[in-house]
Amino acid sequence: MNRRLMMILLSAFAVAIVCSYLVFRVVGNRLGSVQQKPTRVVAAAKNIKLGTVLRSADLTTVDISGTVPKGAILKPADAIGRGVVADLYEGEPIVENRLAAPGSGGGLAATIPDGMRACAVKVDEVVGVAGFVTPGMRVDVLITGNPPGPTNSTQGSQVRTLLQNIQVLSAGTDIQRDAEGKPQQVQVVNLLVTPEQAEVLSLASNETKIQLVLRNPLDTKLAKTSGTGVSNLFQEGNSPVGPPQPAKVIRRVRKPAPRIYLIEVFNGSKRSETKFASHGEKE
Repeated sequence: MNRRLMMILLSAFAVAIVCSYLVFRVVGNRLGSVQQKPTRVVAAAKNIKLGTVLRSADLTTVDISGTVPKGAILKPADAIGRGVVADLYEGEPIVENRLAAPGSGGGLAATIPDGMRACAVKVDEVVGVAGFVTPGMRVDVLITGNPPGPTNSTQGSQVRTLLQNIQVLSAGTDIQRDAEGKPQQVQVVNLLVTPEQAEVLSLASNETKIQLVLRNPLDTKLAKTSGTGVSNLFQEGNSPVGPPQPAKVIRRVRKPAPRIYLIEVFNGSKRSETKFASHGEKE
């Protein structure tokens, strides 16, 4: 190979190596400048239940690389003394919307949004003990009773849907006294309602029997129902709605008795009689 050609190839190779090195340095510096330092945020040191007032022992810090969650708390002092409005899990970064406002304390009251109320409702053991209703679920409130007025007395007890798509805040037991003054456990469910709904629910608790019906939390449609009464349960077809229908009267028509024909037959000295009905059947 020509010596001149060899020098040209070696020079080109050297230039390529130098250019590659310079490009690597420039790109590496830019990537290094884009990378952000990890951010240290406050997190839960253990599982924390709803309503708990945070202490320093409940908190820890974790480093997050990249985008920090919106509302993340950076200083433990900003979280200590505030109530938890939703369950927190160990290692989970704590954000503002999971804590009550500073100074509001803990417990159930801290979880109530502005303009809403927590109304306690007594339910039976099937609803409370069996885990039918738990915090965060959505329910419909049904009432059963005898409506006032003489026109409704003939239908007996009636049931109708009072409230729909109501959030459950808490479910548990409470100690109350019966008519004889003896303590007894009562299943209590706290529902998140508006002030107007709280008035209606309070009146219904004293005058009727309340039943909670579980619904899908994704189903927010309000159904239109007219209610039903005891008399409707015994209608033909067990129709659940609509006014009672008049009973059908079945009239039986008596058929006329068939006419009887008598035929006398003389055979010599013997005499015999034969009877025939009008429809041709022989008796």
